Amino acid sequence: MSRGETQTEIRVPRFEKDGLYCVPLGGAGEIGMNATLYGTAGRWLLVDLGLMFGNERTSPGVDLILPDTTFIEERREALEGIVITHVHEDHIGAVPYLIADLECPVYASPFTAAFLRRKLQDEGVMDEVTIIEVPQNEAFRVGPFELELVSTTHSTPEASHLVVRTSRGTVFHTADWKNDPEPLVGPPVDEDRLREIGDEGVLALVGDSTNIFNKEPTGSEGEVRRSLIELFGRLDKRILVGCFASNIARVESIAIAARENGREVALVGRSLWRMVETARSVGYLKDAPRFLTDEESAQLPRNRVVHICTGSQGEPRAALRRIAMDAHPWVRLDSGDTVLFSSRVIPGNERAVLDVQNELARKGVSLITAQDALIHVSGHPGAREVRALYEALRPQIVLPVHGEPMHLNEHAAEAHALGARHVLEAFDGDVARLDVSPPSVVGRVFSGRLALDGERLIPLESELLRDRRKMAFSGSLVVSLLLDRKGHLRGEPAVSARGLLDPRDDDEDMDDLYQEIARIVAHAKPAERQDDRLMAETVRIGVRRFFRILQNRKPMVDVHVFRA
Repeated sequence: MSRGETQTEIRVPRFEKDGLYCVPLGGAGEIGMNATLYGTAGRWLLVDLGLMFGNERTSPGVDLILPDTTFIEERREALEGIVITHVHEDHIGAVPYLIADLECPVYASPFTAAFLRRKLQDEGVMDEVTIIEVPQNEAFRVGPFELELVSTTHSTPEASHLVVRTSRGTVFHTADWKNDPEPLVGPPVDEDRLREIGDEGVLALVGDSTNIFNKEPTGSEGEVRRSLIELFGRLDKRILVGCFASNIARVESIAIAARENGREVALVGRSLWRMVETARSVGYLKDAPRFLTDEESAQLPRNRVVHICTGSQGEPRAALRRIAMDAHPWVRLDSGDTVLFSSRVIPGNERAVLDVQNELARKGVSLITAQDALIHVSGHPGAREVRALYEALRPQIVLPVHGEPMHLNEHAAEAHALGARHVLEAFDGDVARLDVSPPSVVGRVFSGRLALDGERLIPLESELLRDRRKMAFSGSLVVSLLLDRKGHLRGEPAVSARGLLDPRDDDEDMDDLYQEIARIVAHAKPAERQDDRLMAETVRIGVRRFFRILQNRKPMVDVHVFRA
């Protein structure tokens, strides 16, 4: 429903039992919120269930945005399970909030399963979920789907492609990936295995488009580690590194670079500790030194410690912003210290990151980003890596996902150039049938987005959130009128104009507003004088007209009429 349809306007196709369908519910048309359905033999499989982060521009007051899974909730008896490809929030983050309505098992690799258990425990819903651990690179069956989590490299351990084998053909779902020759944590890509899968025959590839505009090699975590070791040796005061908690290879590299330069390393941020504990519980980070708490690190000289922090995206409650604002109890930065931003800026977070960087600059802190030094590499494939994957798999059909429309279009162009027989354009809610010639989008299902608003889930396009956005950008005004039985004012109206007029500076405009309201009431028609709802609507329209002329603004206006 992401194109503005109502649920009743959706043209849901008839699903043939011998068909093979792909239905993106999220991640096809935006970056984040990945969720893709595969259907055959009257059964369904959901691959990933992720979220997006809200921002104050488009969704004020909303922290998390989730895919609306109404379509498959209404068919939950046919849902065989959910397969999670890796631990990133845009692939796993919605599970705690939506799993109770889906009532199905979740399949994941050991590291992903361990992380999901901690996440579900934190949310208090562990008892509602059955988690089934499956090793990478071994086949397992879920209903009519024969599956295999094929290990790949990405910016977190145990990222997996998913091979979906059915009686109607094989789909290769790439999920997030890259071809890192030196991933440091986990094995490199098994290119021979990919060619074997290609030799078996791949009907369709559903592929990551996030980094498709990058035409150069994407680099390796090994290169980043060597660069960090060299860079830390040139810095003589406190070092703080912001990175994603889930990038265990990067966390290990920072820790080893600190040790190589005679420094201790401390973790700052709850999500970092949770991720590190999860990694160690399944055997990762064996080469990393002991991590100090932020309190322990406060006892060390500033040239003897490296802090790894959450908050590289400028998140308001994360450690890095709190440190930048001098609001952290144990970590303080001074002039001459250095902060490294060892991550990319997720689209939509640019302003928040700049705000943090400016606060740091005011303190005289040196800033180093990926534009200044080799301290970050992407976890997504550039065009060269995509081409190599196509050459190994030789898919008949390509369906680009994981991107905004411009990413999907560029991926489609690459697929055409590489000789893919069919390239499908499908967005959230589109139903792509893959087993017919030619494959095509045969209809749509209800999709859309849900906002986590406090403890409740509500449609992102609900009237409540539309009103909130309107108040945020246009202001809100409340008028209370006391009328007598004949509809005449009894005293001055009570007006609250927060975000529109400042009583200290706009007293003349406020007086004009009072006079305009009095004029509207005085000139009201007899029917309006006798009907409170008609009077309220007349005053509301007049007040909006007043602000349109005064400020070229159309605020939300509520009018309350009382009689005495």
